[in-house]
Amino acid sequence: MLNETIAAIRPLDDEAIAAARALQARLTKPMGSLGSLETLAVRLAGLAGTCPPPIPEPAALAIFAGDHGVHEQGVTPWPQEVTAQMVANFLAGGAVVNAFARQAGIDVTVVDVGVKAELDPAEGLLSRKVRAGTRDLSVEPAMTREEAIRAIEVGMQVADDLVSGGARALLTGDMGIANTTPSAALIAAFTHADPAAVTGLGTGIDSETHARKVAVVTAAVVGLQAEDPIDVLAAVGGLEHAALAGYILKGAELRVPVILDGVIAASAALAAHALAPAASAAMVAGHRSAEPGASVALGYLELEPLVDLGLRLGEGTGAALALPIVASAVRVLHEVATFDSAGVAHK
Repeated sequence: MLNETIAAIRPLDDEAIAAARALQARLTKPMGSLGSLETLAVRLAGLAGTCPPPIPEPAALAIFAGDHGVHEQGVTPWPQEVTAQMVANFLAGGAVVNAFARQAGIDVTVVDVGVKAELDPAEGLLSRKVRAGTRDLSVEPAMTREEAIRAIEVGMQVADDLVSGGARALLTGDMGIANTTPSAALIAAFTHADPAAVTGLGTGIDSETHARKVAVVTAAVVGLQAEDPIDVLAAVGGLEHAALAGYILKGAELRVPVILDGVIAASAALAAHALAPAASAAMVAGHRSAEPGASVALGYLELEPLVDLGLRLGEGTGAALALPIVASAVRVLHEVATFDSAGVAHK
């Protein structure tokens, strides 16, 4: 399943890109006056293979939830039970991401890919648990290779089901106390950046906890023997990271834009890119997270974030905020008159 998806991912369509650029030049505005929105609309035309590309609505956001054995190392002051508690909050519609999703008309699905606690069945919850949390990445590989592949395929299946159900854009969400630690490790491993430079404050930790977190990430990356992307994911990643990588890969195969949220999504995107470099064509950076590793990852992927608001919440909040911007970029190609059709003179 994974190998077939990787093999099916193709680069952007050059003819659709050329058509979108030509259309941009004929619209009733100075060429380039919409800045990054024009670049994005052209790229989405190339992704869809048609100009104008489909408007990315309705949109679906999947929140992949998992726990982390590295929590035992004191890398966060938040208790691990918060992961399951926040899943319940998502399902009740009480989280920030729910408010943002309601505003933008985004459907939210929560996926238990690795929560330590057993969760009761609920509407909007998909039980796809690969294992009850990862192992401690500072002591041993967080997952086996087989577990990492299973988590990747969970994400792929979720994306496939959402697109089959009518979604025209996929948004990334995540929940997992301590998950910025494996995110930093993944970013350092895939980009070869200094672990200290990509390890941030997460939920707002103090300097002592941050130093401990940097030490954990540094030791994990320095001792990393793996080179294969799946083995890297298995060694220092999380179950939600692996699922997000699969979600991104399937979106790329289906040629649907995948709007990335923050540092967890960015680290998962690095894994997806390592498995299939052409998958980056489907990625849209919703925002620039305040976590330093996010900027490093986006720079490596050559993705320009749409907004920079100092966000560091996760959940999918930045992706949800970005969706109307992505839709606006595409609507320009659908709805703005050309100089000829509007009778407007142009140079």
